[in-house]
Amino acid sequence: MVTPAPSLPKDFSQLSLAEAAELLAARKLPPVEEWHPERTGDSAMEIRADGSWYHEGGRINRPAMVRLFSTILRREADGSHVLVTPAEKLAIAVEDTPFRAVEMKSEGQGEARQLVFRLDTDDLVMAGPDHPLSFGSDTDNPDPRLHVRGAIGNGLEARIDRALYYEIVEMALAEGAEPPAIWSNGARFPLVGA
Repeated sequence: MVTPAPSLPKDFSQLSLAEAAELLAARKLPPVEEWHPERTGDSAMEIRADGSWYHEGGRINRPAMVRLFSTILRREADGSHVLVTPAEKLAIAVEDTPFRAVEMKSEGQGEARQLVFRLDTDDLVMAGPDHPLSFGSDTDNPDPRLHVRGAIGNGLEARIDRALYYEIVEMALAEGAEPPAIWSNGARFPLVGA
């Protein structure tokens, strides 16, 4: 489940998980996976590693514009990213991941836990079977990510901010499972380097 936002109706920290679930259920995204226009080109846009969006070298400072572009973003089978409409498909450079998970809410414990993340675009994503968490395979340099949309393994991902990663590790370690793992929405995600 992913939800857009013109913007969130209230501050994320004040949002209950029940309210987040309602927002997630109301999410409607354009069917970009179904669009295969013949006209292609380059958007002259890039998403930098810190999550900032640029067009022709100038930063896009309007959050509503970034949110709009983020709804037509797609990752191609070759790993490249495009902005796609029914009329055209334009390449966009992505330095790392197109999104950043910047806030997190947790409810429940162990197998009953639910983790909801707010992305830098104000979208909400509940980690679970359709939106897995991954932490990379390097125990010395974890690579925390959240699957946002598209095909698992080749879809759009969010980099989980370091502070949130440490919160996840603390929750997993407090539960004492071996090897350490975090649960969300009925799915178990093993940690690396915990």
